[in-house]
Amino acid sequence: MTRTITPPACQPEVVSRSRSVEQLVAGKATSDGAGVKLTRVLTQPLQHRLDPFLMLDAFGSDEAKDYIGGFPDHPHRGFETVTYMLAGRMRHRDSAGHEGLLQNGGVQWMTAGRGVIHSELPEQEEGRMEGFQLWLNLSAKDKMQAPWYRDIQSADIPECTTAEGVTLRVIAGASHGIAGAIQREITQPLYLDLHLPAGASFAQTLPPECNAFVYVYRGELQIADSLVPQQRMAILKNDAGSDGVVLHAAAPAHALLIAGQPLHEPIAQYGPFVMNTQAEIFQAINDFNEGRLA
Repeated sequence: MTRTITPPACQPEVVSRSRSVEQLVAGKATSDGAGVKLTRVLTQPLQHRLDPFLMLDAFGSDEAKDYIGGFPDHPHRGFETVTYMLAGRMRHRDSAGHEGLLQNGGVQWMTAGRGVIHSELPEQEEGRMEGFQLWLNLSAKDKMQAPWYRDIQSADIPECTTAEGVTLRVIAGASHGIAGAIQREITQPLYLDLHLPAGASFAQTLPPECNAFVYVYRGELQIADSLVPQQRMAILKNDAGSDGVVLHAAAPAHALLIAGQPLHEPIAQYGPFVMNTQAEIFQAINDFNEGRLA
């Protein structure tokens, strides 16, 4: 006999005035790694506006040819990668000696720090692979820290259910009385996966100085006077008079709500390296070419 486990009830959060939508972003179809097809939702021109977030990729296909090549060995320096897998299996290996299997509902959180070379390769030859990769910047003082890695299995991501039936998974930060799987002191990321039933609303308090966005990956959501369709990112206005955001779903919808404290530091990026100055970028390239990155 199987037993159904119901997530604990959430503690309510009250938002007196919701943020509104500043801009809707459709994302750009592209490929990365060994030909993996994806949509780049948060692109380089939006990095300062959505500081401390540098990139958001969404990927999803039932066709193995769209993902089978994976992401062979490649370097990173100066930021963190957060990969959230909705469906599929991907193996991570890196030059710091870390290895893990990212699978349905799990998260891989990697701090590249001073440098790491890693690979992310599918462990499936058929079926659906779907998920997201978010790049989170590191402050100048932390960019050269030692690499760090953690696999978070689906069962270890805290969840709760609101009185309106919204299920939230708290990947990072804290929401509705639930502490997430990861905490970061400086950027203070909030990363929620929200599943809203028809007719439900969800309120999340947000400090006015935080940059925040919502990405709808199933259905559509109403935010203030804006309708946010499927596969659109809504950048939320930084309104000093607003204390959070309220989302409403007329029909079932799934979305990511992501927010963080801006670093207000220069951003210098060259491919997989994100530093504060061009001189630091040149050093990263030189270190990689001479085998000193990892």
